[in-house]
Amino acid sequence: MKELPKLYEPNDVETRLIEFWEKNKFFAPSGDSARPRYSIVIPPPNVTGNLTVGHMLNNTVQDVYARWKRMSGYNVLWLPGTDHAGISTQTVVEKKLKEDGISRYDLGREKFVEKVWEWKEVYHANIKRQLIRMGASVDWSRERFTLDEGLSKAVRKVFVELYKKGLIYKGKRIINWDPEQQTALSDEEVNYIEKSDKLYYIKYPVAGEANKHLVIATTRPETMLGDTAVAVNPKDERYKAFAGKKVMLPLVEKEIPIIQDDYVDTEFGTGALKVTPAHDPNDFELGQKYGLETVQVIDQSGKMNELAGKFSGLDRFEARKKIVEKLKELDLVVKIEDYVHNVGVSERGGAQVEPYLSDQWFVNMKPLAAPALKAVVSGDITFHPERWKKTYEHWMNNIRDWCISRQLWWGHQIPVWYNKQTGEKYCEVDPPKDIENWEQDPDVLDTWFSSWLWPFSTMGWPEETGDLKKYFPTDFLSTAPDIIFFWVARMIMASIEFTGRIPFKDVYFHNVIRDIKGRKMSKSLGNSPDVIEVMQEYGTDALRFTLVYLAPQGTDVMYSNEKCELGRNFANKLWNAARFLLMKRDQAGETFKDYPGDDFDKWIKSRLHDTIRDYLKALEEYKINEASKALYDFIWRDYCDWYIEILKIKSYEYPDSAGKIFADAIAIFEDAIKLLNPVMPFITEEIWRGIGERAANESITLSSMPVYDDTNLNDSAEKNVAVIQEMITSVRNIKTELKYAGVKGNVEIMAETVSGVKMINDNLHYIIKLTKAAGINVVLKSDTEAAQKQNWVHTIVDKYEIFTEREATFNTAEEKGKLEEEINKIKAFVNTINKKLSNETFVSKAPPKVIESERKKLADQQEKLEKLVAQFESIK
Repeated sequence: MKELPKLYEPNDVETRLIEFWEKNKFFAPSGDSARPRYSIVIPPPNVTGNLTVGHMLNNTVQDVYARWKRMSGYNVLWLPGTDHAGISTQTVVEKKLKEDGISRYDLGREKFVEKVWEWKEVYHANIKRQLIRMGASVDWSRERFTLDEGLSKAVRKVFVELYKKGLIYKGKRIINWDPEQQTALSDEEVNYIEKSDKLYYIKYPVAGEANKHLVIATTRPETMLGDTAVAVNPKDERYKAFAGKKVMLPLVEKEIPIIQDDYVDTEFGTGALKVTPAHDPNDFELGQKYGLETVQVIDQSGKMNELAGKFSGLDRFEARKKIVEKLKELDLVVKIEDYVHNVGVSERGGAQVEPYLSDQWFVNMKPLAAPALKAVVSGDITFHPERWKKTYEHWMNNIRDWCISRQLWWGHQIPVWYNKQTGEKYCEVDPPKDIENWEQDPDVLDTWFSSWLWPFSTMGWPEETGDLKKYFPTDFLSTAPDIIFFWVARMIMASIEFTGRIPFKDVYFHNVIRDIKGRKMSKSLGNSPDVIEVMQEYGTDALRFTLVYLAPQGTDVMYSNEKCELGRNFANKLWNAARFLLMKRDQAGETFKDYPGDDFDKWIKSRLHDTIRDYLKALEEYKINEASKALYDFIWRDYCDWYIEILKIKSYEYPDSAGKIFADAIAIFEDAIKLLNPVMPFITEEIWRGIGERAANESITLSSMPVYDDTNLNDSAEKNVAVIQEMITSVRNIKTELKYAGVKGNVEIMAETVSGVKMINDNLHYIIKLTKAAGINVVLKSDTEAAQKQNWVHTIVDKYEIFTEREATFNTAEEKGKLEEEINKIKAFVNTINKKLSNETFVSKAPPKVIESERKKLADQQEKLEKLVAQFESIK
C-alpha cells in the first residue's frame, strides 16, 4: 500500500529530487533528431552578486516554457551561463578592496584582474546554486561565460570584421564619463534623476564697448573657463545688434565670438548661450559647425586641470563655488535662481556623469539597425506585450553610434595593437607574432559587446557546430523591458549581421518586481530577500507559483515574502488531495464495478478540458499568470472543493465501485498535476511518482502533456452543476449568516419546468448531503402559486426559487432589528471612508499604501453591506 507522508516537507523533497534529476540528466536534449527542437538561452546573470526575486521570476518563466515544450514532445535545450558584467563587477570588487584600504592601482592590472576572477568564482557558484535550487531545467554541460575562450574569440572576430568594414572607428567625441570609475559610459548606462540646483545669470562684457554686456544663464559656471563662443538665435530681436561682435570671457580675459544659430532656445534663460565644445555634446556640434576652439578644463577625475588657471586642482563642484564667489566680487553675477532639472548619473556607481571630450571606439549603428528594425516590424520577431514594439521602433529609428570602449581592466581587451616604433595599427583576431614590438590598446569593450553575441556565440559560433546548426535560431527570450536597447535590439542586429538569421522568434518582456516601497528589486539596491531563504521557508514551488500567479502580462509586481503563503497554501492543498485520493483508492481494494455516470462526472471532465484549452492558449499568448490561474481555479475550486466532496458521497453510495471511482478520479488529478508541473515541478514530481507505479528512473518531466479534446466538453453538465453549486452555497450561507441553532432543516426548491425538476432530482442526493438538509421537496412552479411561505427564507438561483425553513423559535422582528442596527453602523463607516477618500488634501499627502488600505476597507465594507441588506430583505 503506497502512502504519502502526512505533511509535505518541501526542503527534503526538493533536495532529493534535484539529485534525482541531475543523476538521470533529464534536462539534456536528446539525440533524437526526429523530434522538433525548442531552444532558449538564459539571459546571463551578472556575476556581481546573488540573484534577486526578479531573477527568480524570469527564470521561472523560462523554466515553464522549457518544461512545457519538453512534455509536449520537443527536444529542448535551455542553455545556461553568466555574464562578466565589466563595469558592474569591477565596481563591486573595487569597493571591496577599498574597505581594506587598497586601490586597483596598488595591485596593478594583472593582480587586480586575478582578484576579480576570484570574485567571479564565488558568485558564479552562488548563482548556479540558486538556479539549481529553484529547479531550473537547464543543461549544465553546456554552460557558458562571456569571458570564456570560445566567447572571447567570437568577440574578437566581430570587432575585427566591423573594423575592417569601417563600422568600428576611433574618434574624439563628447561621451558620458564616470569620474569615479574613470571610464566612458554608453547613453543606456546613464540614469537621469531630478536635482534641485541653481541657475546662474552671468555678465559677459562686450569687447571694446564699455558698460555693455551679454547675460548668459548656466547651471555649470565651472565650465565657463572652457567657453569658446556665445551663441544667440538669429531670429531673436534682442540680439540683432550683437551679430559679428565678441565678448570678453570673464576670469580668463580672452575674447570669444558671438555666433548666431537656430539651435539656441530663445525661451531658456536669457536666450544667450555659452558654448563650451569640450564639455557639452550639443556645444561640441556647434563647435564642429563653426570651427571653434576646444578647451578642456576638467580632467578624468572630475577635477579642474591646468587650463583652469588658479582653479586648477579643485573638484568640479568646489570650483563652481569658488568661481561664483569671484564673479560676485567682480559684480558679474546678475542673479541666482533655484532650478530643478534632470542630471545624469552612472547606472552602476551613482556618480554624476561628466560630458567629456575623449578618444573612444564607436560602432556606426545605422547600417546594422535597418535590417533589425525590419525583422520586428515585419513580424519575424514578435514582442509580448506588443506595446514594446513601438518603443523599439522609436529607438531604432533614432539610433546613435555606440561607444564601445571602457577605461577598465576587467573585460575583453580591445584587439588592436600599436607598433612601439612606427605607430602602425594592427587589428586581428590573434595578436601579432612579434608581440614584444607591439602594445595592445589598454581599453576593454563594453559588457554588451559580448552579450549581443550571446544567442549564437554560446552555441559555438564562429565555428559551425552541431548545436549551432540544430538549436539556432532560438525560439524564445524572456527578459526585462529595461534592457530592450542594451541587449534585445543589439542581439537582433548582431545576429542578422553575422549569421544572416534572427536570434529568436518570440520575446517576452516579463514583469518588474518591486519591493513594498515601489523600488525595483536589484543587486545594487540590495532590496531583494535572499531567495534561498525564501525557498527554505515557503518551498521553491510556493515562490515560483506565487511569482507567476501575481504577474499579469505587462504590469509591475509589488512583492513581499508573505505573499508566498498563496503558493504554500496551494501546495498543501495539492498534497492533501493526493493523500486523500491515494488512501481512498487503497482502502477501496478491488472494487472496480461500473457505476452510473452523472452530471458531476461529465462536469469534471469538461472542466479539465476547459482548463487544458485555457492553459495552452495562455501559454501560447505568453500570459503565464492566466495559465497559472486556470490551473489554480480548476484544482482548488473545482476538484478539491467540489469534486472530492462528490467522490465521498459517490463512493459511499456505490461501495462495489469505489476502487474504479477513485482510479478514474486519480486519472483526472494526474492530468491536472502534469499541467501544473512546469510551474511547480517539485511537488508535482513527488505526487506523480507517489500515486502511480513508476520505474526508478521515470520522471513526470518526460511524460506527455495532456491533450485538449473538445469532445469532452459538456455545456449542459457545466450549466447544471453551476446551478447545483450555487444552490448548495446559497442554503449554506443562509444557515451561517442567520446563525441557525439547528443543523438540519427542510428545503423546498421550485422549478419553472419539468426538465428543471428532473435535473434537481437527479442531483438531489448531493444537495441533501452537502447542505445537511433534513429533507428537500422539489416542486413545479404553477401560474397560481400561493403567497410566499412564512418562517421560510426565500432566495433565487438562476430560474429556481429556494425556500429554507427557519426554526419555529426564530424571532423575525428581533433578527431584523439586529441586522438593521449592523447595517446602519456599516453605512456610517462607509460614509466616513468615502469622505476621507474624496478629500483632496488627504489623497495628495497620504502615502500610496495608506490610500490603498482605505480603498480596500471601503470595498470590503460595501460587500458586507450588500450581504446584510440581502439578508434583511429575505426575512419576511
